[in-house]
Amino acid sequence: MSTAIFGLILLAAAFHATWNAIVKAGSNKFLTTVLVTASAAVFAMLMLPFFPMPNSASWLYILASTGIQILYFGMVAKIYHIADMGLTYPLMRGTAPLIVAVLATVFLNEKLELQAWLGIITISMGILSMIFAAPKTGRKGIGLALLNAILIASYTLVDGYGIRLSGSPISYILWSFVLSGLIFFIFALKMQYRQMGDYLRSNWHLGLIGGMGSFFSYGLALWAMTRAPVAIVAALRETSILFATLITIFILKERATVTRILSSCIILIGALLLRIS
Repeated sequence: MSTAIFGLILLAAAFHATWNAIVKAGSNKFLTTVLVTASAAVFAMLMLPFFPMPNSASWLYILASTGIQILYFGMVAKIYHIADMGLTYPLMRGTAPLIVAVLATVFLNEKLELQAWLGIITISMGILSMIFAAPKTGRKGIGLALLNAILIASYTLVDGYGIRLSGSPISYILWSFVLSGLIFFIFALKMQYRQMGDYLRSNWHLGLIGGMGSFFSYGLALWAMTRAPVAIVAALRETSILFATLITIFILKERATVTRILSSCIILIGALLLRIS
């Protein structure tokens, strides 16, 4: 993996942690998520006229990914409503890489070197170990976080394959954002239309910042999947936990523990293993 791709994936990880923190900090997690996804859809829509349509072979994957991501965004809002980001974010992101690695090997015929597998496993172990940093009385949302990890792995694999059929990776990314943001917004209108107007007017800036973070986070990751194995990109992107840890400690003021810090170090070691694989 080149240094440029490695750096872009780390940048995507930082963007991802940022928009998740914005959702967690919002007074209404669901509507904040709507703001983020809608803003990302607007960014993508403005760029659509400058790129060709994706190949017809990729549209089934775009639609499948859209459906999965809508469920994922709804789950994110629910999870952050009932649980700490410091616990559930690493759990969601931590279990996904191993799922992706196994399924990518089976269904996409990707062959990973031993060192790459060690990096993926190390990152996953480091993130999963963070569960022990939370008190037993504060472990709400674990089941939902694990379910969301399956959704993350699912849309990652769908997109990792679909984008290679698209003929235009950027177009694939843009349409994915437009459809998921638009459909999620329509769904929100039916769910919380009375609160939506006032909340959007008061918190549009959160959507703008979070939308940019979401757009560039997954956009950069999907582009990287056209240049490197899906499993490696998916695992390296989960180093967003390092950025999320800093955000939860210094901005969201969640309690730092020795276990969390040690787990972050394990994740960093895994990222370095991937870098030199």
